[in-house]
Amino acid sequence: MPKKEAHISALQHFLPPNTYEPVLDYLHQYQVHLTVARERKSVLGDYRHRTIGKNHRISVNGNLNKYAFLITLLHELAHLLAFEKFGNRIAPHGREWKNVFGQLLAQFIQHDVFPEDIKQSLMNSLHNPAASSCSDEDLLRVLKRYDENETHLVFVESIPEGSLFKTHDGKIFRKGEKIRKRYKCEEVRTKKVYLFSPIYEASPCPPEGET
Repeated sequence: MPKKEAHISALQHFLPPNTYEPVLDYLHQYQVHLTVARERKSVLGDYRHRTIGKNHRISVNGNLNKYAFLITLLHELAHLLAFEKFGNRIAPHGREWKNVFGQLLAQFIQHDVFPEDIKQSLMNSLHNPAASSCSDEDLLRVLKRYDENETHLVFVESIPEGSLFKTHDGKIFRKGEKIRKRYKCEEVRTKKVYLFSPIYEASPCPPEGET
């Protein structure tokens, strides 16, 4: 069954105030087919460059808060602009892409569309923007403050050592010690050990013995 197309004006629901028009200008100028996707655990957004018979395509997860949605969309637009300027012979998150992404971020920062804490975090990353908001831990921590959905989820780093937590696929883990940048956690059922990013989102389990 084909996906239902929505009018582009519906995009306003996913964006912070005063950002719809400048975003729309980019989408129209480069004839972008934009998809607001369901939550994907592995990616926040995706870009596919234009080919014969197909326009540029960008998808962004629709469960993101408005600021995370905008930053992710700008990330993907930076891929598009880098492709238009340099072709497809550059590294996906190389120097050319970082320069373009930094310029896009600066454009929106100058128009005061972000709260001060997000603005400061973005300013800190402008000299060397991370490959995505997923890899900028400080930015992710700040963005989470603006989440309106899934408030039961917390970062693994905030769960006490020795406590249990549940991942999105229903598996239960016990949090262990931190090894370098990640936490050593044991899956309760299999006793297998996995390393978790400190900013992996999970559901805390009640203390053992409680229901």
